[in-house]
Formats: sequence, structure tokens, C-alpha cells
Amino acid sequence: MQIRDLPYSDPGDPDVRSGPRFLVWLGRSQLTGQLKSLAWGLLHHCAIAGLPLAVGLAVQAVVDRSGQDLALAGVLLVLLGVLIAVGDTMLHRTAVTNWITAAARVQQLLARRTAELGSALTRRVAAGEVVSVSTGDVEKIGWFVEALSRFAAAATALVLICVGLVIYLPSLGVLVAVATPILALAVLPLLPRATRRADLQREKAGRATELASDTVAGLRVLRGIGGEDLFLGRYRRASQEVRRAAVRSARMWALISAIQVLLPGLLLISLVLYGATLARDGRIDIGQLVTVYSAATLMLFPLRNVEEIAMAYSFSRPSAQRAVRVLALRRSAGPSTLDAESPRGDLYDPVTGLMAPQGRFTAVVCGDPDEAGRLAERLGGHAEPEDPSAAAPSVLLGGVALDELPLATARTAVLVQDKDPVLLSGTLRELLDVPSSGGVTAEEALAAAQCGDVLDALAQASVDADGDPMNTRITERGRSLSGGQRQRLALARSLVTDPEALVLDEPTSAVDSHTEARVAAGIQRLRRGRTTVAFASSPLLLDLADRVVLVHGGTVVAAGSHRELLRDEPRYRAVVTRDTEDETAATDGFTAVDGLPPARAIEEIEEKA
Repeated sequence: MQIRDLPYSDPGDPDVRSGPRFLVWLGRSQLTGQLKSLAWGLLHHCAIAGLPLAVGLAVQAVVDRSGQDLALAGVLLVLLGVLIAVGDTMLHRTAVTNWITAAARVQQLLARRTAELGSALTRRVAAGEVVSVSTGDVEKIGWFVEALSRFAAAATALVLICVGLVIYLPSLGVLVAVATPILALAVLPLLPRATRRADLQREKAGRATELASDTVAGLRVLRGIGGEDLFLGRYRRASQEVRRAAVRSARMWALISAIQVLLPGLLLISLVLYGATLARDGRIDIGQLVTVYSAATLMLFPLRNVEEIAMAYSFSRPSAQRAVRVLALRRSAGPSTLDAESPRGDLYDPVTGLMAPQGRFTAVVCGDPDEAGRLAERLGGHAEPEDPSAAAPSVLLGGVALDELPLATARTAVLVQDKDPVLLSGTLRELLDVPSSGGVTAEEALAAAQCGDVLDALAQASVDADGDPMNTRITERGRSLSGGQRQRLALARSLVTDPEALVLDEPTSAVDSHTEARVAAGIQRLRRGRTTVAFASSPLLLDLADRVVLVHGGTVVAAGSHRELLRDEPRYRAVVTRDTEDETAATDGFTAVDGLPPARAIEEIEEKA
């Protein structure tokens, strides 16, 4: 896998039983890249290990006054230098490729799980944790995958060097072969403690960051009640705990580094003393002593990879565990058993008894806004049961359970726009460039959502000479727009998709009554022949609906036209007239003066305009 080939067509099915198992799966998934990095690492380390042999030959050639052997040693040194340069370059290239591709794989897995779970994700895992996993933790996981191949190359090189030294000069080679595993494994007893200290540091740092965020978010309130000093003291104590934890962690890693320096130093001293004794007695040549000493010295370089892999694992293991917590989440629905064809028909919720007839505009009135939001999510197949052991029956579209459909098909068939939709940064043209049936153009959707003033504002802000509002860039989450403008643009985006069933949760809550009436008429006109469900309590919108349903206590208790329910159902009248008395009075007065129902009166105004 090359970086230019990213993203993966299929990132795979990860092993989410534990963090270490996930790391093993990740390394195994990139086996080809790991083997490439291992091969180049072996070339690099073995070429370095060959330098002492060339130097020893050169020294012995000088002692023996052999020009031919000296020239041979020089050629060997040049060849080894070339191999070291090539091996080091390609090792770095393949290792970094492993890092980036592993991070990309994890990010794709997280993005896929986020898309599958939808709004249910933030009810199970904090949004901040998801962001943390997809940024900092992904980098640490990639570091371990990258270090793994280099460690494997270094460990293999150490074995080959020790075997070579034993064969080349057993008297000194055995000493090096016995000492090397001790040097490599000496720090292992300290790693669990170092890992615990590092975890504690990250935990305290997370708490301090959370405390700082809460303090900043409530700073205005804190100033009003004089609580600044109290929270400042709390944050100061939390930051000092982080500092002390960081110092304790750093001391442990410093001890590990010191051991990595001290023990090899003792080995070299012992090797020189013992080797000098053997050379003095004539049992080995000077060149052989130089060769073994140089080999032992250069072995310190691959030994550093042991410390690195230990650090990489200690930091990546908790990161992998956090990633596993997200990746292990599953939708409550079972696997799809039907084909990918989108069903058609009535939208029915067996839990509440809500029925939205096919091709009709149905308005739903709930006394509890939270209940309305949960019901809207259920209609789209997004809601998660409060008790997973007692899963509720699925919503049906044309008699087909949404939970049994493939996820992409279910979301294409039923689209839910919640009461706080998000606008991504980009131009207006990009905002409206969404998967759709092609039956509704962007211009038609914008007109139905009454976005004329939004287009005028964007045209004035356009940097193009022609002032095309479609090319004007919208800031992140639409912060440059008012709440009503954001809501109408989001509605236009939903209308462009033209799904089989469209569910709107309070689509006109942020606009004035006059605009609300026009938006409601636009939705009714554009969605004619399509199933539309709108959760609302505004009489202007309810009067335009083909059918109005009252949901009370989680059950449908009444259904009919707006005027029928307003006349015959006290509970409906209480919900609709509450907080909208001015609008109702204005509507009744408008009807009495003109002698027309609100829907017809709106059409008359539009025709005259």
C-alpha cells in the first residue's frame, strides 16, 4: 500500500477485543509494508555491522604491511557505505509509509463507525473522546506500527551479529552473545511502572483540560457570582498534579535511558579488558579485537530500538484501547437481510402508532420537545433503545423494517433533519452538492426554503466579479449567518436530496411567522407526491398539512386536520396555542378579514407579489 493509493477501498474488519489485539491486527493488515521495512532495515543494520569487519581487515592489513588487503578493505568500506545510505533511506521511507497508512486506516475505521452510528455515537461516547482518538491517538498508534518493523529489523540484526561474532571469534563472541539479551531485556521490569505513570499523567492532564474548558465556558457566570478565585485555585491544583505526574513519569523514562547507556558501557569495558588480555597473550590478533569491539559498539544503535518500541507500546496501548471503545460500538439493529432496493409506502412506527401515509404531508405535534426529537430519530432508524436488552420494533417503510435494510439504503429512503442541523464549511454550491434523486434542483430547493435574502447576503459577500452566491464560501457551521438563515439553508439541502420520506424536526423554529408560512407552503408544494413528516406546533404550518397527528405520552392519541383537532381535542389545543397565542390571534384575524383559510391567503399574497 502506497500513500498515493489512500484512502483504502476497504479498511477491513478490526479485532476490537482489546487494545493489544487491535495493534496486532493493524500490524498484520499491513504485512507487506512491514516486510518491506524489515528487509530494508536488515540491509541497513547488517551493512553497519559489516563496518567493523572492514575496519579490522584494514588494521590487520597495515600490521601485516599488505597493500592488496588494504585496498580490499577500502573497497569493502565504500560498498558498505553505499548499502548503509540506501538501506537507511528506504527504511525511513517504508517506515513512514507504514505510519501514515496505519493512521489513515484507523481514521477510516473511525469515520465508518461514526457514520454507521450517527447521532447514537455521542450518546455512548463523549464527542471530545472521538475527536481525541481521531487525532492524537491515531498518531500514537501509527508510531507503534512504524516502530514495530524497525524493531524487528534491529532484533534480527542483533541475532545475526551475535551469531557472526561467535563464529568469527568464539572467545569474545560468546561474551557479546550472552550480554546482548541481558542488555535488551534489562529494562522490561521497569516498563509496567513507567506505563502506569504515563497513563496517570495523561489521565490527570485530561482532567485538567476538562476543568479548564468548563471554567472558560462558564467564565461570565463565575464572574457574576465571584467564583473566579475558587475555580482558579482548583485549576492550579490540577495543573500542579499534572506537573508532578509528568516529573515522576520522566524520571522513570530517564532511569530506563540511563540503564540503556550504563549496561552497554559496562559491556564495552569488560570486552576491552578481556580482549586486551587475550591479545597480550597472543591468543587473538589486534585486528580481531578491533573487529569485535567495533561490532559491540555499533550494536548500541539497534539496541536503541528496544527502548523505542517499549515507549511506543506504552503510549499506543491506551490509545488503541480508546480507539477500540469507539470501534466496538454497534448499532442495535441486526445485520441486513434484504436487498438494496429502496422500499416505498407508508411510514409507520409500531411503538407510538404513528402513520405517515405515502405521498402525504403529515404534521406531528408533541407536547414534549425531547419526545419529538426521539421520535424523529426513530423514524429515520437512528434512535437507540434506552434498554438494549429490550429493543423496540423497527419503523416500517412500505411494510419493510428499516433495521433489516442495508444502512445506506435505509438512510437514502428516510432522511431526518434535526432541529439543530450542521452546515459544513465550503461554498453554497458544495453545500447543496449532496447525493440526491435528481428530481429537485438546487434553485427549486432554495426557492421553497425561502432563501432569497440568504442569496442576496451571500452575493454581496461574494469575491467573484459576477457576485454569484453559489460560489460564496460559508464559514464553519454557518457562523456568518443568522439562525434562521442557517435553518433555511439546511432545509434546502434536505429538499435537494428528495428522499422517499423526509422527516423534519421543527424546520421553521428560527424564522418569523411571515417567513414560516411561506416556507411551509414551499415544502408542501415541492414535496407534493412524496412522504413528508414535520414535527411542529405552529398553526401556520399545521394548517397546511394534509394530516395532523397528536402524540401524547409516547402514543398517538388523535389524528385529523388542524382545524378539527383544534376544535375537538383539548390536549392538542393546549399544545398548539401555548406560546403561540399571538400567532393564532393573527391567523384568526387574517381569516376573518379576508374570508380565506391561511393556506389560501398565503397563495393570494404570493400571486399578487
